[in-house]
Amino acid sequence: MAVLVTGGAGYIGSHVCIYLKSKGEEVIVVDNLSTGNKKNLVADHFYEIDIRDTQVMIDIMKKHKISGVIHFAAFSLVGVSMKEPYEYYDNNLVGTLSLLKAMKETEIKNIVFSSTAATYGEPENIPIQESDKTNPTNPYGETKLAMEKMMKWFDKAYGIKYVALRYFNAAGASKEGNLGELHEPETHLIPLVLQVPLGKRESISIFGDDYDTPDGTAVRDYIHVLDLATAHYLSLKYLLEGNKSDIFNLGNGSGFSVSEVIEVARKVTGHPIPAEIAERREGDPAVLVASSEKASRILSWNPEHSSLTEIIEDAWNFYK
Repeated sequence: MAVLVTGGAGYIGSHVCIYLKSKGEEVIVVDNLSTGNKKNLVADHFYEIDIRDTQVMIDIMKKHKISGVIHFAAFSLVGVSMKEPYEYYDNNLVGTLSLLKAMKETEIKNIVFSSTAATYGEPENIPIQESDKTNPTNPYGETKLAMEKMMKWFDKAYGIKYVALRYFNAAGASKEGNLGELHEPETHLIPLVLQVPLGKRESISIFGDDYDTPDGTAVRDYIHVLDLATAHYLSLKYLLEGNKSDIFNLGNGSGFSVSEVIEVARKVTGHPIPAEIAERREGDPAVLVASSEKASRILSWNPEHSSLTEIIEDAWNFYK
C-alpha cells in the first residue's frame, strides 16, 4: 500500500518510514524541512512542500492513490511554544486543517496522528490513562489537543478515521547509529546529558532534588523510537481493518528519574558527567508515567526496547 508520511524527515517520522519500508510498503514523504533533515529521508517519493499548500497536497494524494496518512508535521518544542504561540497555532492547526481538507477531497479515510502526553497537563493519576482529563499547560499541548478534536469532528462528518498516539518521552536511535534525535534548541534530557561526554557542555543541571520520588528527582517515562515506529504501523493496520477511531498512550509503563538517567549515561559512556542541582522549573510534575495497557490490548503493541541502558546506548552510538 502507499502511505503518505508528513514530517517524514524528522526524528520519529524517519524511523517510521524505515519501518514501513521494511514491511514492503510504498512510502511518500511530504516535509518542508523546517525542522527535518533531508539526510534522514527513506522514501520512494519525496516532496519538499508545506502541508498548508492544500492544492498540492490534493495533487500528491491523487497521484499516488494513498491508503493512509501518518501525520508528524508539527512544531514540538514546549518552551518555544510559550514564546511563539502564533507560530504553533499557524503551523500545527492550519497545517492539520489543510491536510484533513485534502484527505476529504480525495476520500482518504485513515490517518494516524502523532500526539503527545502534553495534552494531559498536570496528571490526575499515575500511571496516566487515556480517560484522564486533558488540560494542557502550554500552547504546544493545546495545539495537539485541538488537532485531536479536529479529527474527531472530521470523523463524525466525513468518516475519516483516526488514531491519535499520545506518547511520552521519545528517546533512543536506530541500531545502525545513522538516525537519532537532533533538535535546535535541544531540550530533551538524554541528548542534553550526552552533550557532556561529547564536550558540548561541562555539566548537566538537575531541576529540583526535593520531589516526592525515591531519589528526589523528577520521574519520566522513556519510550524507544523503534517501539514508536512499530506502534504507528500497527495503528495504521488497525484503521485499515475497519476499526473505529481511538486514542492510545505509548510509554513503557514505568518511569526513570533524572538521577537514574544520568547514572546510566555515566556507565554507558564511561564519563563522570558532573551534575548540578538547580531550582525546580515551574510546571514540572514530579512523575509522568503512562499506562499503555489499552495499546497492548487493542493494538497488540508492547515495547521491545524498554531498557534504559539500551535506550541510552543507542543514543550514544548515534551521537558518537
